Amino acid sequence: MPGVAKVAVFGGEVKQLQVQVHPERLVRFDLGLNDVIAAASKATGVRGAGFVETENQRLVLSTQGQSLTPEEIAQAVLAFHQGAAIRLASVADVRAAPEPPIGASAVMGKPGVLLVVSQQYGANTVEVTRRVEAALAEAQGGLRAEGMTLHTDVFRPATFVETATRNVRNALLLGAALVVLVLFVFLYDLRTAAISCTAIPLSLLAAVIVLDRFGLTLNTLTLGGLAIAIGEVVDDAVIDVENIVRRLRLSRAEGSDTPPWRVVLEASLEVRSAVVYATFAVILVFVPILTLPGIAGRLFAPLGIAYILAVTASLLVALTVTPALAMLVLAGRDLRHAEPPVMRWSKERYRGLLERVEAHPRPVLAMVGVLGLAAAAAVPFFGATFIPELREGHFIVHMSAVPGTSLQESLRIGGRVTQALQKVNGVRLVAQRVGRAEKAEDVWGTHYSEIDVDLLPLGGEEGEFVQADIRNVLSGFPGVNFAVKTFLTERVEETLSGYTASVVVNLFGNDLDALDRTAAEVARTLGEVRGATEVQLQSPPGMPQLGVRLRKEDVARWGFDPLEVLDVVRAAYQGSTVGQVYDGNRVFDVTVILEPATRRRVEALGELPLRTPEGTYVRLRQIADIYESAGRYQVLHQGARRVQTITANVAGRDVSSFVTEARTRLTQGVKLPEGSYLEFAGAAEAQRQSRRDLLLHSLLAGVGIVLLLSVVTRNGRNLGLVLVNLPFALVGGVLAVFATGGVLSLGSLVGFVTLFGITLRNSIMMVSHYEHLVEVEGRAWGAETALLGATDRLVPILMTSLVTALGLLPLAIGMHAPGREIEGPMAVVILGGLITSMALNLLVLPALAFRYGRFEATGEHAVDARR
Repeated sequence: MPGVAKVAVFGGEVKQLQVQVHPERLVRFDLGLNDVIAAASKATGVRGAGFVETENQRLVLSTQGQSLTPEEIAQAVLAFHQGAAIRLASVADVRAAPEPPIGASAVMGKPGVLLVVSQQYGANTVEVTRRVEAALAEAQGGLRAEGMTLHTDVFRPATFVETATRNVRNALLLGAALVVLVLFVFLYDLRTAAISCTAIPLSLLAAVIVLDRFGLTLNTLTLGGLAIAIGEVVDDAVIDVENIVRRLRLSRAEGSDTPPWRVVLEASLEVRSAVVYATFAVILVFVPILTLPGIAGRLFAPLGIAYILAVTASLLVALTVTPALAMLVLAGRDLRHAEPPVMRWSKERYRGLLERVEAHPRPVLAMVGVLGLAAAAAVPFFGATFIPELREGHFIVHMSAVPGTSLQESLRIGGRVTQALQKVNGVRLVAQRVGRAEKAEDVWGTHYSEIDVDLLPLGGEEGEFVQADIRNVLSGFPGVNFAVKTFLTERVEETLSGYTASVVVNLFGNDLDALDRTAAEVARTLGEVRGATEVQLQSPPGMPQLGVRLRKEDVARWGFDPLEVLDVVRAAYQGSTVGQVYDGNRVFDVTVILEPATRRRVEALGELPLRTPEGTYVRLRQIADIYESAGRYQVLHQGARRVQTITANVAGRDVSSFVTEARTRLTQGVKLPEGSYLEFAGAAEAQRQSRRDLLLHSLLAGVGIVLLLSVVTRNGRNLGLVLVNLPFALVGGVLAVFATGGVLSLGSLVGFVTLFGITLRNSIMMVSHYEHLVEVEGRAWGAETALLGATDRLVPILMTSLVTALGLLPLAIGMHAPGREIEGPMAVVILGGLITSMALNLLVLPALAFRYGRFEATGEHAVDARR
């Protein structure tokens, strides 16, 4: 199917024609296994024969003598004994049988075949899934006729993609509806509101077109960027429309003879500079998000691109479409009627509240200062995590028994685990994969299993309860290690550290035995840290093995070739392919191997018969030492050094605080061997690195923002007034994080960066309006001008803050729903920060501006700024 990269097959059987040798029969005829290999190879061999060329014709020789069926192969002559032919059937059973398995699988506790379909890089998950499902639907009839049941939804990543995209799309649409509602309530005029609302479809469509040109798709991240921007795309239009309406109303009320088109033009130009600079400031704030490296950049860059494109498009709409529509729709209307009720009611109460704040500025300013310092001081005490666990509705349970556990025992344990998991409310289907597939990426041993647990459709928090129930069930199986994760979370963690775990501790050293002892102590210490769960040693020692060490002097004395002896041992227990047979267009290997009952007896290895070149019968134990020992199925290396890796997951607390406590305990409680050292990896390290990169890049962007704002404000005091709104926003963001669990994810940090950009807009608009009143309208700077300017900007600030907040509200409320796990914490931070920023911007900023601002007019209107 187009888009499919490969298919790994777990379970099932691969057909072979096996020559299953009975060693005791070989002894009877003084034969060795090497004789059987040679005879079977000759019986199934295929040879070309050339051609005969006459005067005018070439005849290709086609020879036929190969044995193709088990019966024919069984009649192949092995040797002659006392004048009689000894055939393969005399010493072996020749039959169709499965090759020795390296993996197995079960579905709902029954033997099955599990196909793991991998899509090509860059392919669309949903489209590839639908193609695969269509192909499987065609095969359903034939499989059902053979008594097989096909489950096409053991794990279906497209389900999460569809659910997540739908949830974010619904949040986007609901946010847009709430924004439109607020506009109609505040403007109280269908035409005026409609002009502002045009910015939503125009801006979003323009952003989508550019995204498509860049090759980006509409996924949860790009849709999330548009959803976060939904409130802001109307900000510029709202500011423009509100100022145009206010100026037209004042012009009509004063009986001015200025043409309406002139009033519209001047009103639009009045706010144009502030709108442009404010938008550029927001874009600059998002630049650090685009420059994040690694996984963080891959996650948030599409969101940032979508956000920047939408905000840029909204600026273009506000500068072009909005004034033109206002000219067409509003210029000829009679706007002498009173302001809308909401505006009038708000201004009346706002002016009185602002006068009370002006009367007692010091207590208010002191309270704000204390809140800002408290918010800044609280940030280091929050927990931290890289990204929240994605709620895919599917869990992968990693089950690891003692190294050396057989396939049958792993399937038996897995069957009991499956029965227990089926009793958990919310679990729909359970399937187990043991060992590895022939063409799989991982090379796990037969002691290792992955169990897919698919859930019924559940809400985000319900899925967390099911995960807790699954962990409780798994705790009832002592002696077996388990880890429970979702697929995408695993992929993120595996990319970060190479392991599917939140916390990874690498212990480097040279001595494997010392590493094993110290790693066991590290694992024990990690398990004692509060919140630790599923602590595992990734390369445990102790895999049982049978050693065969050839005694070189005995091998030489009997005339054996050492390599030939090793080949015979491999053939006996792994199988040696000696030829192929054909059935139509299918090809099957012919393999020589010991019969199954003998392979299951440990002592039979020493009795393996070999025959010397002189024809003497020799057993393997006569030329080799056979002993039991403890080995390991893998030895880990990293950076050309031996390493033991201990992994752990965290439940009930954040990963960052867990790692901090674990570092302290390991430093104090574990003595490392000479030349050894510990290194932490995983989500906590990624969070720390991403936080550092984000802060560094934000500082660089902050320099650009200060330079930009210095052009707008033209003096240091007014620049300080614009920037003072940032701690106002920090207070609400910190309170929002505290109210939602007190954990800072990478999304929360990006939310703070976004919040600072959004809140700068209102400060810029307020300070710019003060400058307009003094420099253009010639008003003297004083308490009355400060009150007038704040009252004029009340409605635009209220409207822009509310539409932005309501646009984010669906994302914040549904932050636990699939698809909103990353954008949800962002929305919560921005929403909380907007509330305090709006309140403090409207109440405290005018008081600060009155006392510390520098607004001076030139010429005849020049006045001294109040200091």
